[in-house]
Amino acid sequence: MRRCLDLAQEAADRSDIPVGAVVIDESGIIGTGCNTREHDHDPAGHAEIVALREAARAKKSWRLDGCTLVVTLEPCTMCAGAIVLSRISTTVFGAWDPKAGAAGSVRDVLRDPRLNHQVEVIGGVLEQECSSQLAAYFKSRR
Repeated sequence: MRRCLDLAQEAADRSDIPVGAVVIDESGIIGTGCNTREHDHDPAGHAEIVALREAARAKKSWRLDGCTLVVTLEPCTMCAGAIVLSRISTTVFGAWDPKAGAAGSVRDVLRDPRLNHQVEVIGGVLEQECSSQLAAYFKSRR
């Protein structure tokens, strides 16, 4: 999660919302990402999507079963869909997102039994640090 916080700061330094993510397998970190929506003018430029794409390239497969995604903010519905479709085994996140979270807050896409894959979810890891980073970013913008 500390690496994710560093990646989130990189996003903030480029005027993107500070969210950072890593994908880990048995060998270590295989994908990293931070929000790039503003920087790349990409509506899908969320940290999770960037990290999943990099991990898939590293594994030479879109199937990331056995991997863990770690991210500073609870994934949104778009990212949760990508997590399920990539077959990530576990998602760990820091701050809960009561407005758009799809891992237990607003929705629970990751554990929806109607889908073909469910993801283990661990929320609230370094929650205060992740929440504080986001709050400081938005306070500086308002």
